[in-house]
Amino acid sequence: MSTRKTTSWTFLTNHAHVLMCLAKNPSERIRDLAVEVGITERAVQRIIVELEDDGYLEHIRDGRRNVYEVFSRKPLRHDIEKHRQVHDLIKLINK
Repeated sequence: MSTRKTTSWTFLTNHAHVLMCLAKNPSERIRDLAVEVGITERAVQRIIVELEDDGYLEHIRDGRRNVYEVFSRKPLRHDIEKHRQVHDLIKLINK
């Protein structure tokens, strides 16, 4: 019997989780994103700013809410995966 401690790491980053959630539901509130991803609202805000700064995401104001557009034709960032695009990841996970 193994006595290894279970850890909480995941294969995908919080950035990927936020991006995939917004691709599925572009008008999802930051509060709801935080609950779904399992991070703080502040962390979600920081991730959204980083994704927008790097051109993966844009927000459009709709009254008091934001609607997000994911630019799914952008390449993934790491050298190992840069031959793939965001839509490849979204398609793989959201099947």
